[in-house]
Amino acid sequence: MGEVNNVTEFVLLGLTQDPSAQTALFLMFLLIYIVTVLGNLLIMVTVLASPSLGSPMYFFLANLSLLDALYSTVFSPKLLKDLFSDRKTVSFRACMGQLFIEHLFAGAEIFLLVAMAYDCYVAICKPLHYLTIMNRKVCILFLVVSWAGGFTHSVIQLVFVSRLPFCGPNVIDHFLCDMYPLLELVCTDTYLIGLTVVARWSHVCGGLHPPPHLLWNHPQLS
Repeated sequence: MGEVNNVTEFVLLGLTQDPSAQTALFLMFLLIYIVTVLGNLLIMVTVLASPSLGSPMYFFLANLSLLDALYSTVFSPKLLKDLFSDRKTVSFRACMGQLFIEHLFAGAEIFLLVAMAYDCYVAICKPLHYLTIMNRKVCILFLVVSWAGGFTHSVIQLVFVSRLPFCGPNVIDHFLCDMYPLLELVCTDTYLIGLTVVARWSHVCGGLHPPPHLLWNHPQLS
């Protein structure tokens, strides 16, 4: 934590203060949350229960659905609760915890999408060796690396933010604790800090760029 930190809690402004709009948003987000969770649970149950869906593609799809369900469950209940709360507050520690979980799941999902892209490449370009290359150990290794990558990214972001000086303003113009709304409350120049955050996310998202051998094989695929 930074040397200068007088903030013990943050106040979230939320999405709107209009009661009629709050009711409409509550119903809309509740429906979206239920559909998201049930849809992802249905995918996971279908993959686990069906012997014919045992390929690596469905293994990664089931884990991606798990991440989506967890991500939605972490934030949606509090968002729904805060829509009808007069004072939307979150403690400093809870805010940091929310930030950590957000980047953990988001980072893990990005790395998992990279693994799924490689799986598709092998399935299309090397179909005869697909099951040999994408064996069970490799799939589990990709999954572990995805979670480890998300965890590492999340820890770096958390340490980075928790050491910033929050010395006065504590009102977040958002409905959750996120990186850029928090940077607006820091008692120092955040231009270079913002560039650092963008660089970190660019480094993580850079994994989504297709590797050279995928680009080289693209004409063959078409």
